[in-house]
This record gives sequence, C-alpha cells and structure tokens, in this order.
Amino acid sequence: MTTTQEPSFRESVDMMFNRAVALLDLPPGLEEKIRVCNATYTVRFGVRLRGKIETFTGYRSVHSEHMEPVKGGIRFAMGVNQDEVEALAALMTYKCALVEAPFGGSKGGLRIDPRKYEEHELELITRRFAYELIKRDLIDPAQNVPAPDMGTGEREMAWIADQYARMNTTDINAKACVTGKPLNAGGIAGRVEATGRGVQYALRAFFRDAKGVEKAGLTGTLDGKRVIVQGLGNVGYHAAKFLSEEDGSKIIAIIEHDGGLFNDKGLDVEAVRTWISENGGVSGYADARYVENGAVLMEEECDVLIPAALEGVINLSNADRINVPLIIEAANGPVTAGADEILRKKGTVIIPDMYANAGGVTVSYFEWVKNLSHIRFGRMQRRQEEGRHQLVVDELERLSSDTNLGWELSPDFKEKYLRGADELELVRSGLDDTMRISYQAMADVWHSRDDVEDLRTAAYLVSISKVAASYRAKGL
Repeated sequence: MTTTQEPSFRESVDMMFNRAVALLDLPPGLEEKIRVCNATYTVRFGVRLRGKIETFTGYRSVHSEHMEPVKGGIRFAMGVNQDEVEALAALMTYKCALVEAPFGGSKGGLRIDPRKYEEHELELITRRFAYELIKRDLIDPAQNVPAPDMGTGEREMAWIADQYARMNTTDINAKACVTGKPLNAGGIAGRVEATGRGVQYALRAFFRDAKGVEKAGLTGTLDGKRVIVQGLGNVGYHAAKFLSEEDGSKIIAIIEHDGGLFNDKGLDVEAVRTWISENGGVSGYADARYVENGAVLMEEECDVLIPAALEGVINLSNADRINVPLIIEAANGPVTAGADEILRKKGTVIIPDMYANAGGVTVSYFEWVKNLSHIRFGRMQRRQEEGRHQLVVDELERLSSDTNLGWELSPDFKEKYLRGADELELVRSGLDDTMRISYQAMADVWHSRDDVEDLRTAAYLVSISKVAASYRAKGL
C-alpha cells in the first residue's frame, strides 16, 4: 500500500464491515440492508449575524432503524461532510448493538467553526439547526435522540432540548429528546466523564483477560503501565486522569493540536489540563519536554497508546513506525483500515472504537431512561439501603457488646458500607457492568474462532449478528 491508496474514513468503516460480514452466514440481501444508511438529510439555513445573513449546512444521517429511537451525536466542525456523518452513523449502529443499548444508529453534524462565534451567536445557530431537524422528526424522544460530539457539549444540548420543548409544548417526555444535558436541565450524573470512564473500564476488562494480555505481549495489570494520550479533550482528559489516579498508570506523553509533552517519569494530568485551558495549548508547559510536531510522540515506546481526538491519526504514513503492544481507540476511527492491517501483522492488539468509546452512549441510554421515568436514579431506594445496612451494623455491634468480645467495625468500613448508592455510583456501576459484559462477548469470539484474528473483527461479528437478529424478528 502507498499513501495514495489510503482509504477514507467511510471506506475504512465499510472495509472493516466487509471483512467481518464475510465470516457470517447471512440471508441474501440482509448484508446490504445492514451496511447501507437508511437516510441522510442535508439542511441549509440562514441566520442573521453581524448585520448579514450567513448560510450554514448541516446533516443528520439515520443508518439503521432495527431499533428505535436512533441515537448519535451532533458535531460542530469545519470538516463535517456527508460521508463522515454516514460512517459515524454506521459505527453508532454497531456500537449500540455491541453494548446492548436499545437504539439504532444515527449521527449529525454542522459545518461550522464554533470558536469563531460569540455564545449568543452560537445559540442562535444551534437553535435554528435544531428547528430544522425537529420539524422533520429528526429530533424526537421516540425517534431520534442526539447527544454531544466534537465541538458540542452540555450547553448546546440544553439549547436543543429547550427548542424541542418550545415546539412540542404538550410532550411530557420532551427532556428525553436529547442526552448529554446539564444536570439542572434533565441530565444525569457521570455523563461528562462517561466516555473517558468507559475507556478506563474497557482497559480494566482487557487486563482481566489473561489470553488477550498474553496476545499483546503484556503482563500484570494497569499499575505502572506507560501510557501515551493523543488529544486531551473531554475523553482523553478523563481517561488519563482516571488511569493515573485510580489504576497507577504513568502518562508519559500528551499530544495536543499545537505539539506534545513528554516526561518519562509521568505527567501531572490535572496540571497539563489547567495549563491548556489557560494558554490554549501545551506550548510553554514547564515540567516536560515540548515537541512541536506532537504526532511523533505516538512513535515513542510505551505500553498503551490512546488516540482520543480525531479520526485517521494512525494511517499508512506512520503505522509502520508505531511499535506499541496495545492501542485503545478512544476516538472514532483513529486507525485507518490500511494502518489497521499493518499493525495487526506486527502483532499489535487494538481495542476497537465501537467498544472502547461506548461509555458515552451507554450513559446517554441511562439519561434517556431517567428522563422517561421522570425520577432520579437512587431516589427511591438509597435511604432504604442505608437503613438495612444500619440494622446489620447495629446487630453486629450488639453481639460484640453482649458477648464482651470487645471488637469494633473499622470506621472506614462503616462509612462505605452504610452509604447507599447515589446516582453517580449507580451510573458508574451500570457502565462498568456494560463494559465487562461487552468485552467478554468480543473476547469469546476472538479466542474461540481461528478465522478471527483481532478484537475489531470480533466486535463487528457480535454487533452485526445482533442487528441481523433484530431485522429477522421484524420479518425482514
């Protein structure tokens, strides 16, 4: 392969789908039905800004309606185009199927550089884009539920939710039209950290898999592992923070848009994050070696590489120089199909994006359920749990007193045991369970079939089989 043969993101997704579907025995025509996007809507609208009308182009693609509503983020970026949105919608279908979130796949995007506009201007643009989608039923709690993506966040989701409520004044489930909202606008605890937390849980699941760890040529646990993170946005930051603070991993390099930082003894993730927020990039950060061409740091020796920003950062131009035993795709499509082939031949294990970054859609599912049920998780049972636990502690302490044993429960144990689970703990528990079960489903296929060489193919096989089963149940 040469650089001229580098597949596009859309082609990469199709190639990986085709590689997997060839190993399945699907009825004639069903393979094509699953592969293609059902519909893509292009909207063009004008907004009066700074004394003139600006025209914007946006997209919303629905890949598969084997389950409804369909689910997928909305991104604001200048690189947004129909091919990218359709590829991301396809990934959402497979991702939701893999982690058993009851959604079809969708994706949206607006071609805009959000950094060029004031907040009030962005609100006007976002509300008008939402209006164009809502009136076409492309935002609806029962049909199509967006979420944040690149260039969007809680603020934009709150605007979209409010716009939907204004246009559907009698819909009691209006808040469920979009996920990733702020807590005070119907959001859920743990949603902001969800994708990064999911990356952490995915790595924990992998390191519990002795066969997988052996295939990667690694040993032990996450403790002490040298990690490189490409992109310290929301996902990369939380993944790096949790791995370093809770699992003992050492973040030796962080790569950002204006260069990279390297420190063999480990970087302080919080300090780097603060520096970036105050200075707009990593340049000038004191406690590390600065590299202007940050991408070369992906070629440094480490145990785990986490590409957590854009698609296609590992491609035919650099794949042969990346010598890392384990890559986890925290971003969507960071490894092209051509690079994937090179890395597989070298023995690199890749934990695929459709699994690794599924934390966001999993917690979005929890938020959607919360909005439909109109009650905060933990509200009904938390104090009852605490009361039952208190009964056990009181009885143990009474027995100790009556029999003069003289022992006491440690205060740390009592504090942890007596505290009933709040919404954040329940969300993390549900996410951890989802990532464990989904990994096991992939690993079982990976380890049991000689014709499945990698986790990505295993993930596609699990996902496509579930989507096919749904279509069969519908009578298709």
